[in-house]
Amino acid sequence: MATPPKKSLGRGLGNLIGGGLNKPAVPVSAPVAAVPAVPGLTLIELAVGTIMPNPRQPRRDFDEVAVKELAESIRSEGLLQPIVVRKVKDGFELIAGERRLRAFKHLGQKTIPARVIEASDAASAVLALVENLQRADLNPVDEALGVASLMRDFSLTQEAVADRIGKPRATVANSVRLLQLDREILGYLSKGQLSSGHAKALLGLEQPTQRIQIARLIIEKGLSVRATEAEVKTAATGKKRDRQRTEKTVVADVQKRLASHFSSPVSVVRKGTKGSISIPFSSDDDLARLLEKIGVKL
Repeated sequence: MATPPKKSLGRGLGNLIGGGLNKPAVPVSAPVAAVPAVPGLTLIELAVGTIMPNPRQPRRDFDEVAVKELAESIRSEGLLQPIVVRKVKDGFELIAGERRLRAFKHLGQKTIPARVIEASDAASAVLALVENLQRADLNPVDEALGVASLMRDFSLTQEAVADRIGKPRATVANSVRLLQLDREILGYLSKGQLSSGHAKALLGLEQPTQRIQIARLIIEKGLSVRATEAEVKTAATGKKRDRQRTEKTVVADVQKRLASHFSSPVSVVRKGTKGSISIPFSSDDDLARLLEKIGVKL
């Protein structure tokens, strides 16, 4: 007995697919691989060569070993879930099922079971992202790039993206923030050498050199997220102390140079980006002398 398809598609995905038209674009032929018969699901056979990749596919890397394993599973058990495409000018554009399509190509199959739906560019991008988000191996960088692409290409807010992919807005915001990290760290993150928790902790540092240094330390010592947060706190505190020491040194140097210039004690007080300069005088003659140094004549 065939098992109905799961409904855990994320908010918006089920509606997008369900709202598509089921008009076959090519004559239906015998399936290359068995697909469960599901009530209300119209499938057609499409020539593999007519299907173009999705330009907004969020997944950048595909594990060829995993694709070959999927191909062997399809060879023995049949295709359990058809790909989803939309009709475009020169054929069909893939929306969901990149690895399934690659597996069919690996098997040398000429056609593949597919469902053709009507979808806008935005809907196609959302569907592709949600399908990948449901797979545990989508790395955080690809997820962040996919979300950022939706926001940039379709002028969507974080709230709108969160609603369409079925995730909290805070999750979407934290995902996009990862793209502020340096290229080296994003490389570690995409390869699974760092987790999203590690990356989020590293965002607490302003200096790229510090972030990279701690990222390398995480990998070298296998630091947990909590240990990473402690390292970041220590580094941030040390940086603040260094900055304060530097500011004190600068103020002391300025004060010394002014005292030499005016031949009088000078007090320089700095509070953040503001401050004051105080020069005492002992008599009217002394005041006149100081004003002359400044360039002011009485």
